[in-house]
Amino acid sequence: MASSPTSGIADAPRHVPEHIHRRRWVILSVLMLSLLIVVLDNSILNVAMKTIATPAPTGLGATQSQLEWAINSYTLVFAGLLFTSGLLGDRLGRKRVLLFGLLVFGAGSVLAAVAASPGQLIAFRAVMGLGGAFVMPSTLAVLMNVFERDEQPRAIGIWAGGVGLAIAIGPIAGGLLLDHFWWGSVFLVNVPIVLVALVAMILLVPDSKDPRPGKLDPVGVLLSVVGLVLLVYGIIKGGQLADFTDPQVLGTVLGGLLVLVGFVLYEKRIDHPSIDVNLFRKPAFSAAVGAIALVFFALMGVTFFIVFYVQSVRGFTPLQAGLLILPLAVSQMIFSPRARHVVDRFGSRVVCTAGMLLVAVSMSGFLLLDADTPIWVLEVLFFVQGTGTAHIMPPVTVSIMQALPREKAGSGSALNNTFRQVGGTLGVAVLGSLLSTVYRDGIDGTLRAVPGLSDGARHAAGESIEATLGLARHLGPAGKALTDEANTAFIHAMHVTALGSAAVAIVGAVVVGAFLPGRMGNGTRGTDRAERAKAGARA
Repeated sequence: MASSPTSGIADAPRHVPEHIHRRRWVILSVLMLSLLIVVLDNSILNVAMKTIATPAPTGLGATQSQLEWAINSYTLVFAGLLFTSGLLGDRLGRKRVLLFGLLVFGAGSVLAAVAASPGQLIAFRAVMGLGGAFVMPSTLAVLMNVFERDEQPRAIGIWAGGVGLAIAIGPIAGGLLLDHFWWGSVFLVNVPIVLVALVAMILLVPDSKDPRPGKLDPVGVLLSVVGLVLLVYGIIKGGQLADFTDPQVLGTVLGGLLVLVGFVLYEKRIDHPSIDVNLFRKPAFSAAVGAIALVFFALMGVTFFIVFYVQSVRGFTPLQAGLLILPLAVSQMIFSPRARHVVDRFGSRVVCTAGMLLVAVSMSGFLLLDADTPIWVLEVLFFVQGTGTAHIMPPVTVSIMQALPREKAGSGSALNNTFRQVGGTLGVAVLGSLLSTVYRDGIDGTLRAVPGLSDGARHAAGESIEATLGLARHLGPAGKALTDEANTAFIHAMHVTALGSAAVAIVGAVVVGAFLPGRMGNGTRGTDRAERAKAGARA
């Protein structure tokens, strides 16, 4: 009788101690609580951006560029240290690194909550990015060491579904907090969750590390940090200037790329590399990390503009805006844990390609949105987008994590998160730049017609729809026409940006369709069979 596709894995030797294996699902829930904090914070901030942009005492009066830096200071530190934190987890112990990250993240949250200026908020967000960089890779690395290989796809699916839960909770919690408290409460809410996670982590989660970490690779670590920071900073700066040909931008980006090329060449030559760069010679591995970068490029660009469409154009409150995102979160929570069943039946190539195409369809669907489009259209688009994402992230994450041995789980998780973060940063910078440029071009003629408006005031008012609406409110009844023109210009810019996102998602579909294997885990099953053969020979 023919064996099932997974029978080879099920019979593989067990590597997880029994006492840990028995409480693996409880450990997963603690890890998801840690993950919840990081994702929750970013989704809450999206809802709070409009409030923070409001002048004191309601907000901080942050400009569009300051809002971007409140996001990007976190991103810059987070992306730059992800790889290093994964290596430290493998060497020092993932639990220790995770506890350190939670403590730093909690402290940064308290400081951000009491920030007295946009500059302080940007600095304290960087502290939160430092903590988040030590939390995110460690959760996935611990997961890989408490679950046997046959259960890892299911556990990763649930872990990915936890992202959907955070996406759902974050905007709703942010809306409730902003309705009743000051803007800083969206950061202070992290503190009790951090405290609960710390206690649960100490009591329940086992530590693990690479038993044979080998020699330290300080040169490789330094090159990876410098290269990633330069690359991400250049991308962010290009988005802010709306000009990726600016010498400062080109110099920084090319400098980062050169340092990263140097990192790769150095890692290939030494006998104790931080990461085996030969993994990228495998089309399936490269396609998996490429898929993560491309899908987050597309998704993060949309996340940035949809907040202003819902709140500035449509006039919904932060709480209502949070509730509107629920279909995106619900679809991820429903389908992420179940994606492995679809992969078992149809293969990862078909499932991930279909997921990418669903994301592209949802992006294209934003062209249907206008100032008075029925809101259920947006809800359907969010649900489709979440469904597509749920059928991409678990399979490609499994592919990346199972390509590395269990003791290198921290490095694998860091690679997964680094490509996701760089892709998301590119999305915010490039698509945000596209949105700003098209919007400014669309509203500039109207602003020139406003009597008595200086060149500086006109430039500031054209920076974003919120800045234009602020000027319209200042003009009183005469500003009604400006408000209408601002909405029209923004919707046009949103449509152009959505098409850009859809194009990136289609590129992602081509990449996974061409290079991802038809069935997940062929290589890993072969590894497990080899282990069983060795065990049988010893017996």
